[in-house]
Amino acid sequence: MATLAPQAPQYTHWSQDQPKHALDHIPGEDGWPILGNTLPLLADPVGFGSRMRETYGDVFRNRAFGRTSVLLSGADANELVLFDRDKNFSSAQGWGSVLDLLFPRGLMLLDFDHHRADRRALSIAFKPAPMRHYTDALNRGIAAQVQGWAGREMPFYPAIKQLTLDLAADSFLGVPLGPEATAINKAFVDMVQAAVGVVRKPLPFTAMGRGVAGRNFLVGWFTAEALKRRAEGGGQDMFSQFATATREDGTLLPVDEVVDHMIFLMMAAHDTITSSATSLVWLLAKHPEWQDQLRDEALAVTGGAGRPLMYDDMGKLELTEMAFKEALRLIPPVPSIPRRALREFEFGGYRIPAGTGVGISPSGVHMDPAYWPDPERFDPLRFTPEAAAKRHKYAWVPFGGGAHMCLGLHFAYMQVKILMAQILTRYRIEIEPGYAPKWQPWPIPKPKDGLKVRFVAL
Repeated sequence: MATLAPQAPQYTHWSQDQPKHALDHIPGEDGWPILGNTLPLLADPVGFGSRMRETYGDVFRNRAFGRTSVLLSGADANELVLFDRDKNFSSAQGWGSVLDLLFPRGLMLLDFDHHRADRRALSIAFKPAPMRHYTDALNRGIAAQVQGWAGREMPFYPAIKQLTLDLAADSFLGVPLGPEATAINKAFVDMVQAAVGVVRKPLPFTAMGRGVAGRNFLVGWFTAEALKRRAEGGGQDMFSQFATATREDGTLLPVDEVVDHMIFLMMAAHDTITSSATSLVWLLAKHPEWQDQLRDEALAVTGGAGRPLMYDDMGKLELTEMAFKEALRLIPPVPSIPRRALREFEFGGYRIPAGTGVGISPSGVHMDPAYWPDPERFDPLRFTPEAAAKRHKYAWVPFGGGAHMCLGLHFAYMQVKILMAQILTRYRIEIEPGYAPKWQPWPIPKPKDGLKVRFVAL
């Protein structure tokens, strides 16, 4: 049973956005009336960021999604904001305008003491004992699905999205989803898409309206499940343990907080992994020479086609991990990270006032030739221990960093390694010559056509 520290109040030093002209001393542009630069940013975040950086430098002003922010570029900026030595950058207030109607009280929308207390409680799901349990569940679930892909030409993204949702349910909820699985998946899709809806109010027929409706459905479902598990005294799965967790004074965590955390974790455990696994499959299909090397590694570790990958053998798939990291570099699942400055600070020669929205860009720094020679080239050997040691620690930030480093990153590595071991020891992944899918970059990258691949039995 987890123990939670008492809730801490939100750490807030501001009451509203800065006045309209408070950021005029910072170069940049506000774009169109009302919309600002929302549409060009949505269409091509990397290209937009590169153009703005080339025009205005490493610190520039931008208006999008109804707010004016200051964007900071480079690994030093990432370290300042993510490591946050002085506790000056609020994640809750940065993500709030994007996610507060959809994922309130998820870990990204908590700060400092409150965040630390809830993160400590949630970490029970990622200790060695439950991770071993997840390994068994992932091997079974992935093998059962993947063995039916032989000879099929199929859109990979929807198939892996359904699979990762089923795996998250099995791992975190302890039970497979029933007939409500389709409705749950749709709710998550609508909520994630609403995060970048141009209309920010939940009006009928808008993306935000659909997203809030999806959240309401999930709140009802998870609330009923949480109450049921409390009445039954809990179980070994993560949801049951968290539903019966108590704070240091012995009181149970409120059910609505349990529900909010579970919704956020389930989203993170399947939507971001879906994106990352899809980008890796695409890059391996495009580069069959790397696919062959990962296959040889998986066969050497597992001992044969379709055999399970054991928990104690995860670390042996070194090349697979490097390839996954390179896929995360080229197509990070979270293209940008927002924060709010609680106090005035300086960066790049500019004074940035308290209350300013501040953003950094994983997708931008990951393609910066200052850190990554020939950045568009797929090269897993960028992540050998020797190469990584020579690079700025914050030049690669697909999982964020500092106190808000992704809690489930080891679960993501484990799931993708098992997936690759099951696929590559059975099949050769092929695409049509010259095929290159277009990617929807926001809110979580995905191929617009679903990624058309063919699994050819070995």
